[in-house]
Amino acid sequence: MKRPVVWAADATRDALNILSHIAEDDPDVAERIVDLIKAAGTSLGEIPTGRPGPVSGTFEKSLAPLPWILCYAVDDVPDEQRILILRVIHTARSWPKDAWPEQT
Repeated sequence: MKRPVVWAADATRDALNILSHIAEDDPDVAERIVDLIKAAGTSLGEIPTGRPGPVSGTFEKSLAPLPWILCYAVDDVPDEQRILILRVIHTARSWPKDAWPEQT
């Protein structure tokens, strides 16, 4: 069952921050990395593989070998389930229990 994938504003902002930061050194690499992140999000619509996340009701999908994690929820809306990408977080960030890291 293919589920629609929706990117929350925070996740979109995270991806744009990644793009902007990496593009300072190499714009082509930045675009390829963001494309990989987006593709990983899209693939969650096919098979939402991930482990329970640190925030209640969420899941996380490692993007290894990239150093980011996609944080998502399975959102039940009338007549369907959808995947809601909530955040894209670097693995080096520390997370308080049941909260997201501060946005940079």
